[in-house]
Amino acid sequence: MDVLPLVALVAGSAAIAGAARRTPVAAPLLLVTVGLGAAYVPGVPDYTLDPHIVLPLILPPLLYTAAVDSSYLDLRANIRPVALLSVGYVLFATLAVGGLAHLLVPDLPLTAALVLGAVVAPPDAVAATAIARKLGLPSRITTILQGESLVNDATAITAFKVALAAAVGEGATWAGGIAEFALASLGGVGIGLVLMVPLHWLRTHLTEPLLQNTLSLLIPFVAYALAEQAGASGVLAVVVVALYVGHHAWQVDFATRLQEAAVWKMVAFVLESAVFALIGLQLPFVLKGLGEYGVGESLAYAVGVFAAVVAARFIWVFPATFLPRALFPKIREREPDTDWTAPLIVGWAGMRGVVSLAIAFSIPLTLHDDRPFPGRNLILFLTFTTVIGTLVVQGLTLPPLIRLLKVPGRDRQAETLAEAQAQSEASAAAEQLLDELLADERNALPPPLAQRLRTVMERRRNAVWERLGTVNEVTGESADDTYRRLSGEMIAAERAVFVDLRDRRSIDDEMLRTLLRRLDLEEAAAYREEGTD
Repeated sequence: MDVLPLVALVAGSAAIAGAARRTPVAAPLLLVTVGLGAAYVPGVPDYTLDPHIVLPLILPPLLYTAAVDSSYLDLRANIRPVALLSVGYVLFATLAVGGLAHLLVPDLPLTAALVLGAVVAPPDAVAATAIARKLGLPSRITTILQGESLVNDATAITAFKVALAAAVGEGATWAGGIAEFALASLGGVGIGLVLMVPLHWLRTHLTEPLLQNTLSLLIPFVAYALAEQAGASGVLAVVVVALYVGHHAWQVDFATRLQEAAVWKMVAFVLESAVFALIGLQLPFVLKGLGEYGVGESLAYAVGVFAAVVAARFIWVFPATFLPRALFPKIREREPDTDWTAPLIVGWAGMRGVVSLAIAFSIPLTLHDDRPFPGRNLILFLTFTTVIGTLVVQGLTLPPLIRLLKVPGRDRQAETLAEAQAQSEASAAAEQLLDELLADERNALPPPLAQRLRTVMERRRNAVWERLGTVNEVTGESADDTYRRLSGEMIAAERAVFVDLRDRRSIDDEMLRTLLRRLDLEEAAAYREEGTD
């Protein structure tokens, strides 16, 4: 097996995603654009999306890391809009887009058109999260988009299976479709509920961080595989387990949390970068398969399907936002500030992604009676153009739309104040406990060590408040910034001495690693992680 193309894909996509962080363009958009151009560069290998790899091996970890970072409490508070989008909208889009495609494309059967509708129905989890974070959208809009993208793949995959069964001649019925949907959704949630407690218990009872993180990497694959084996939704099983694990992450020891966060951030970065580059690289393969459909004719159909996808989302989002508020006074009381700008942003933020392409590539070549699947190559092309269109057109215009609407972003000052108040309460509790512990003769400490405990605690309490205070008129730094900078310079000086001692053979490499790790932990404690993607 030639691994060089895979290495080139990962290295190239990671480099482009890293460069995107220095630009105002979100990484998914830049990766897709570069992928489109690279597809025709001489010497670039042919990369074809394999649904047998994307769905069971790439989708579970991406869903897991997105769900672990989501807030279970925020999702529960927004369960109505999330459910209306992740279930209701996907089914509506399947029927609306499929029906229009059937009318638009001559000789495309309704069953095959509904397959296309199910394929392009779900917005992408990674794209929605990346764009929302890049733009700093209000927390409620971000929560709704994240929640929708976590669940909608399950709805779309189930709708796809039902439509595909009808298209290939397996005698699918409405009753059978409803039963399959119920089995997939309830079974996926049920398997997730069964797995989440023992898996988390195992995480908390493993004493070695390496073992705990190995288990963490296996969890999404285990949940997905078991659910799919039972005929249920692996997507929902992964999301349920991940939400529980994320909500109870505080019960795992600090070493595991630090290591786990670093590992999953790297895994998510590599996978996200690679899948969006792969989307752009599919262009030659999709065009080659058009066959009897001309490029000009196919592009006309693509514009129609793209317009249907965009219109269907707005047709669903606005009534789903305002109709419940008009019918139920309690909803109006809970959401007094809802106006037309929020559904406009949610409607325009429906970017499609790699899941749609992976599902499309899983369409069989032939029907039940060995006849070619009607319009398969055109469905692949229309899926590709819809994904590209939503990512590029909507992704590039969403930031100026938000600026035009003057949507208020996250209130960083209020968030810092809330953080400072929370830290103050926690420090007060810790200080009271420290007084009680030091009063016990079994915990006697020399005064310098006891004072060090108090100093560290006081440092944590004051650090956040200092970010709200004045800055240094010369450097523009807060006291907290200056402290961290000076601490880093002091640690760098110590690190240089340790390396020099190793080079002069005064200490060996094993001792150097021990001393450097101690400094690394000190530096990590001094530096507060800034908000990153």
